[in-house]
Amino acid sequence: MDFITDLLLPGNTSIASTLVLYSFVIAAGIYIGKMRIAGVSLGVTFVLFVGILMGHFGYVVDNDVLKFVREFGLILFIFSIGLQVGPGFFSSFKKGGMRLNFLAVLVIVLNVAIVLGIYYFGNVHDISALVGVMSGAVTNTPGLAAAQQAVSQMAGGAEQANIMASGYAAAYPLGVVGIILSMFIVKWIFRIRTEDEIKQIELEQEDSHLKPYFMTVEVTNKLVDGKTMVELHDIVNTNFVVSRLMSTDGTLVIPKSSTTIHTGDKLKIVCSANEADRFKAVIGPETEMDWESTPTPVYSRRIVITKSEYNGVALGSLRLHNGYQLNCTRVNRAGVDLLASPSLRLQMGDRITVVGDLADIDRLADRLGNSMKRLNQPNLITIFVGIILGIILGSINIGFGMKLGLAGGPLVVAILISRFGYKAKLVTYTSTSASMMLRELGICLFLASVGIAAGKDFARSVFNETGMWWVIWGFVITLVPLIIVGCIARGHDRINLLTIMGLVSGSNTDPPALAYANNSTGNDQPAVAYSTVYPLTMFLRVVAAQALILCLM
Repeated sequence: MDFITDLLLPGNTSIASTLVLYSFVIAAGIYIGKMRIAGVSLGVTFVLFVGILMGHFGYVVDNDVLKFVREFGLILFIFSIGLQVGPGFFSSFKKGGMRLNFLAVLVIVLNVAIVLGIYYFGNVHDISALVGVMSGAVTNTPGLAAAQQAVSQMAGGAEQANIMASGYAAAYPLGVVGIILSMFIVKWIFRIRTEDEIKQIELEQEDSHLKPYFMTVEVTNKLVDGKTMVELHDIVNTNFVVSRLMSTDGTLVIPKSSTTIHTGDKLKIVCSANEADRFKAVIGPETEMDWESTPTPVYSRRIVITKSEYNGVALGSLRLHNGYQLNCTRVNRAGVDLLASPSLRLQMGDRITVVGDLADIDRLADRLGNSMKRLNQPNLITIFVGIILGIILGSINIGFGMKLGLAGGPLVVAILISRFGYKAKLVTYTSTSASMMLRELGICLFLASVGIAAGKDFARSVFNETGMWWVIWGFVITLVPLIIVGCIARGHDRINLLTIMGLVSGSNTDPPALAYANNSTGNDQPAVAYSTVYPLTMFLRVVAAQALILCLM
């Protein structure tokens, strides 16, 4: 039984005991993190606290092994985050997201301003501790990781990294509470009734212009009688698809570009919701028709793109009309329906809905792959090529002695690869389960390493007057910027409360707060706002934490 003692007793740094220690810390942390208090759970962050507890009781890991596991976990986590947020990173700057992203950036600026104020005028003069407190206050683990990686290159870096972890752990619990509390305070200040906000969102969603709109119109305008589909596109001057046409004699066809329409024909049209009235004015009134029950050899099927050669290919280049006698009505990407415009760039995993003869659909399916088994295979080449490029980028001096490091480099490369990788024939598609596995494994390895390293001095650093001020300043860093920005969002911009809740959660990259917002409202609008600001916020949180360390140490 001596081998069991060797594995479980504190102080042993063998490979076997190290694996047992990591496994226990991660398993126990995840299990405890699933417990809910007032409907909120801390998730994998509890891995950090279990690691601190084990480190406090004397459990240690060989220093070189701990550094490797910590940095490797960090890279896996940061890179998978970059792949996740990359596709939406650039689109988040479009008109609809500019205002929300501006407000999210304002939250970050206020966070940093408060940290600088405390550093210069408060009673905390250790920037490492303050950056850790800030990262915990805004519940942003990648920021902590980036700052630790930056400080590790300096003299006394290991000690400063442990102090940073202690500050993070001290501020994190009230950080989650402060984010949710700010929602209540904004709601109370403006006397907002959640029920009214939900009704307003539902009314707006009914008139949404962002998703495909389906309608049937009857041709009554004699001015378009005899016009081809190409000519009709020129007249209406917008993106749309006529997926089916029923002539006056009851014949059902899949329209081509040369197909002509005549008075009395019925057209099934897919367009943007805000263009519906234009079609009614140009073609004729909307009418009721059950296309699915109409006896016809025409079928509607979904085809999954699973062949890498079509990654990044424009939908129009598939020549569906001429080559297959098919119409594509919409493209579903990650659960979201997109209008099937010819310029839309396809990605691995997209599901395109086509209408036509079953034999033609089968031919197209063979061409595009349509194999779910192929999607389940992870694209490890892209991941490790990206990591290599990220490490190289992170090692380059970008000026003033600053480097992106092992956090910023892989993050930037992952964002660029996920958005533009198809141009280099890199397939960035990863199934949801594989992506989550990669991300969770990375963050758990990182948090366990940080917790074990910081545990030895945690009680001495936190449970005293200094630690009390860390908690107080952390709560201020959390609450004050969110209340200010929440009041601006509601008072000046008249933004819906549900959107503000998503903005507040996203500007702090805090999933527990988002879960609370979704559960308390029963609406997905908070998640929409969260995903709009999340990509830019995640990037700036990493940069801000590193910049504070590099500029003030």
